[in-house]
Amino acid sequence: MAVVLRTDQAAPGLGVTPLPSPKPGSVRVMVIDDSLTVRTVLSRMIEREPDLALVAQSGTAEKALEVLRSTIVDVILLDLEMPGIGGLEALPGILKTARGAQVLVVSSLTADGAEATLSALQMGAADTMLKPRPGGFNELYRCSLLGKIRALGNKLQSVVSPTPIVASRQFRAAPRRPRVVAIGASTGGIHALNLFLRRLPSRFDLPILVTQHLPESFIPVFARQMETAASRETVLADEGVAVTPRRIIIAPGHGHMIVRKMHGEVVTGLAHHVVKSGCRPSVDPMFETLADVYDGEVAGVLLSGMGRDGTEGAERIAAMGGGIYAQDQTSCAVWGMPRAVTETGLACAVDPPEQLADRVAAAAGFAAWR
Repeated sequence: MAVVLRTDQAAPGLGVTPLPSPKPGSVRVMVIDDSLTVRTVLSRMIEREPDLALVAQSGTAEKALEVLRSTIVDVILLDLEMPGIGGLEALPGILKTARGAQVLVVSSLTADGAEATLSALQMGAADTMLKPRPGGFNELYRCSLLGKIRALGNKLQSVVSPTPIVASRQFRAAPRRPRVVAIGASTGGIHALNLFLRRLPSRFDLPILVTQHLPESFIPVFARQMETAASRETVLADEGVAVTPRRIIIAPGHGHMIVRKMHGEVVTGLAHHVVKSGCRPSVDPMFETLADVYDGEVAGVLLSGMGRDGTEGAERIAAMGGGIYAQDQTSCAVWGMPRAVTETGLACAVDPPEQLADRVAAAAGFAAWR
């Protein structure tokens, strides 16, 4: 019988315990955490699900890297704070060795160590989830965790089975020249956003507005990291913040970023109404108000993320002649938000983040990155 390897519950001298091979089509999961209690709880949650398979677990990053060399994994649950090589330090090696597996950071640092967690997301981790305190592994937590695992794991399977979906023939080939760039992103979007911003030419001076789905407490740290990635002034949206050249404005976690004209200049505002996607902040109000204020001269970019947030706003931009740029299926952690605008024919380009940056720069009249 074929087996997969599970560390830390081994027979003496072996270092591994054989497990039955996962069912075909199941999402293969690995747990990396130095706490035996946490590993046990997470493993039991996974093992109870018929479409998920626990294929390995490890108490150290060093052991995890050894196992990953011979074990196929779809989703890795990674703790950041561990003895020896910490999760953050080991992440580049894990991503390389795991050959395309998606990493979900499950760590206590997601609450108090936003800097470390966001660094992990910048480096390529797809999503994050708080590790609860003792007694916090309840049904709500279980459902949320399993939902994230399925979303990340099914992405990988959808890429290798059917032919990747391409944009429809309604593709817009020549959008209007943009005066502003608006970017929406969610799960997996921070890494993509980092690649996009770093790729823009140094002379690119259009204002950039960003709505990224994140907990409110993470937003200030996220803004600082984006300022470093883009080498541009980065501020949080609020009432009356001016939309000016070379400035990046980021939606806060407690409201939607919108724009309006005031005293002859474009400024941001905040809205708190319920939107169809249920997201707060939501991409749709940002896209919709920008389309109106800039008469459609907007480059709307949708990066990796679950759901359809941004689709309605993209319809407004496209209807007024603006350009919608969607991240492609293969480079996304979760091809949800970009997929929605691709399948409806709203996108004028469907590419990896760096190529999208080239296209946006060219549409705005700036030379491509060298």
